[in-house]
Parts: sequence; C-alpha cells; structure tokens
Amino acid sequence: MTPPVTTQDLLPSEATFRAAMQQLGFGRFEYLQIRGGELDLNPWPVAVRDIKFAAAASCARSSDSTSDLRPQIAEFFEYVRDVDAGEIRELQVRHGLPFSMEIELGGARVGAPAGGCRG
Repeated sequence: MTPPVTTQDLLPSEATFRAAMQQLGFGRFEYLQIRGGELDLNPWPVAVRDIKFAAAASCARSSDSTSDLRPQIAEFFEYVRDVDAGEIRELQVRHGLPFSMEIELGGARVGAPAGGCRG
C-alpha cells in the first residue's frame, strides 16, 4: 500500500487518531488494535498524558487539511497499514507526533519499519 503523503491521503480513522495525538501533545496511547491494516478505534484506546510542571507550554504544529504530513506521521500510518492484525501495546507521543511504539504482531509483518530502528 502507498504511504500517505498529505492529510488528504489519510483514512478517516487515521485522521481522527492524528488529531488525538496532536491534542495529547506528550504522553502515550495504550492498547490500540489494528485490523486489516487500519486502526480500530472502538473501543477508544487508553490515553495517558505526560505533564511536567514549571515547563514552558509548547504547541503542536497546526494542521491544514491539504498540508504535507510530517515524516513521523507518514511512517507510523505506513507501518500500521502493513499490519494485518496486532495490538500496539504502547505508542509514545512527543510534540503531538508518534515517537516510538511497542507492538504485538498477530499478522504478517515482523520487520522494523523502513526508516526505523529496532530497539
């Protein structure tokens, strides 16, 4: 499947989850189900926000419906689209972007993402 390049390339579930990552800012999502290469957002995954006190507030980049996707977003959804079945046990989010994840694979994909590293 072709990786997404712009926000218009996102599936509805991907656009919804992208907005949720931006809203979370810093933290993690737990227990995200993947079915047929798409995030299953029902039930909604557990979200845990990281809060640091006495730290300057930072804002995630605003999203334009026709803008290019940040590389982290594109790589995350490209990976998800290649998984037939699995569960993201934990997805770390930094500055509203996917940072790292721990995934249990039930489908065919077992390698690291093209641009990613095995941890």
